[in-house]
Amino acid sequence: MANPEAQETDHGSRKVFELKKELQRLVKTILDEDDYSMQVTDEALRVLSCLKEFKLKKSHSFNVDCLNVPEVFRCPISGEIMVDPVVLANGQTFDRPCIQKWLNEGNRRCPQTHQVLPHTVLTPNHLVHEMISQWCKDHGTELPKAIQYNDEDFVTNVDRSYLNSLLEKMSSSISEQKEAAKELRLLTKRMPSFRALFGESTEAIPQLLYPLSPGRADDTDPDPDLQEDLITTVLNLSIHDNNKRLIAEDPLVIPLLIDSLKSGTIETRRNAAAALFTLSALDSNKLIIGESGALKPLIDLLEEGHPLAMKDVASAIFNLCILLENKRRAVYAGAVRVIMGKIINYTLVDELLAILSMLSSHQIAIKEMVELGAVPCLLSIIRESTSERSKENCVAILHSICFNDQSKLREIGMEENANHTLSRLAQDGTSRAKRKASAILERLNRVALIAHTA
Repeated sequence: MANPEAQETDHGSRKVFELKKELQRLVKTILDEDDYSMQVTDEALRVLSCLKEFKLKKSHSFNVDCLNVPEVFRCPISGEIMVDPVVLANGQTFDRPCIQKWLNEGNRRCPQTHQVLPHTVLTPNHLVHEMISQWCKDHGTELPKAIQYNDEDFVTNVDRSYLNSLLEKMSSSISEQKEAAKELRLLTKRMPSFRALFGESTEAIPQLLYPLSPGRADDTDPDPDLQEDLITTVLNLSIHDNNKRLIAEDPLVIPLLIDSLKSGTIETRRNAAAALFTLSALDSNKLIIGESGALKPLIDLLEEGHPLAMKDVASAIFNLCILLENKRRAVYAGAVRVIMGKIINYTLVDELLAILSMLSSHQIAIKEMVELGAVPCLLSIIRESTSERSKENCVAILHSICFNDQSKLREIGMEENANHTLSRLAQDGTSRAKRKASAILERLNRVALIAHTA
């Protein structure tokens, strides 16, 4: 009896040969005849497309036809070894291009079990992928790269219905709220299309945050796990550019993020800070967040110094302080004292010096820095640090101090005579550091010349 696989291969080869002959004829017509019809070019493109499909199919099989591939490694749709295995909502595993094509065609049942799917989220099956990779390695063949599929625009009515059903649960029992919140946290993390869905309705965000809103029927403290999942979902949603304005302008969101900076699990507080950071990418949002009073609780959380939260907090403060009005708010909220304390203790020095450099354009900030011993601290960092960014920010702050408080020039001059700290930076620093260091040195020389002349 003939081998079916060999027959299929032979049939494929004959088909490719026929397509090539047909393409040859069509190309000859295009080259030889000046008035060839558009139909000829369309037909040539169709033949090329067919040849491409055969080539991709051959490449996809990557010479494993002769190997005994375990059935669990084969996609139930194509029968070929899976390159990018993903799990459907009902737990069945398929190769991503095959199941995505199935869903794109409007199918809403699992092709394997025929179950109706509650949603179309595809979750990578890392375990099966690792097993297939290892099997290929053991058999001396290489697994090709997976086709990159962008699901940003792939939104189905099933997904919309599923989102609405989850949001409806936010006004149900606490157990249903927690279950729905956990699912929304996962969906908005994995699927850009689910993040985009929230932008289709102005009611979606208020529905999502109902369990945390002050006007709800049960006005007790929110469940910590529920609060964490909802705030993390807001963070996930804020990553989507089209959501940033929608979220920040909802009157419920920023106050809830500020409350979450003060209470809840450390993960909740950290993700609230991270959400404020991503939302503050828009200048209009920087203003809303600053006016809402977010800087004080951010600075308080920075002062607490929890290692999991500090980077997100520092990033949020930095972004907000790009806006002039927020610099003033940060200074009056005690930012200089807290930041100087952290820098002196060698905590998050690079990030905090960047914030301090921005604040150094404010007169009160400079006064506080001087009182807190900033000058010797900054000179010490320039001498000892290996970070060019830190040195640049240090000398920028010293430049602001020198040109606003001449009493510190003598101290800086003594340091320069002893260690030539600024002279070295003027030679070897970044372009900005060189400019600032040179300006301070010129100022020192001018003061020395005046003193000498007198």
